[in-house]
Amino acid sequence: MRSEKTEEKMKKVYLVIAVVSLLCLAGSVGRAQDSANGEKTYKAKCASCHGQGGAGKPAMKAPAIKGKSADEIQKRISTSPKHASVKNLTPAQVKELAAYLGTLK
Repeated sequence: MRSEKTEEKMKKVYLVIAVVSLLCLAGSVGRAQDSANGEKTYKAKCASCHGQGGAGKPAMKAPAIKGKSADEIQKRISTSPKHASVKNLTPAQVKELAAYLGTLK
């Protein structure tokens, strides 16, 4: 009797571990997709001024933007007249862009 209860408890523990693992994996896949979409946006709209690696181009007075948060990016886009071509990015695109910039070292 006691071993049946122990076995049931272990099954529940394994089930919880499996569910948590799947949730972590799903989140990781989502972040990877965000990063891939952000890379496309970056290459199309940002790389010409900020460089392929996001390190900036001092000669153009374009600052480094790698590792910036979505809030920082949105604030820059909305307040700088230099960013007219990217003011129409959706909040989701800004989030994806930030996810990509976070991958740059």
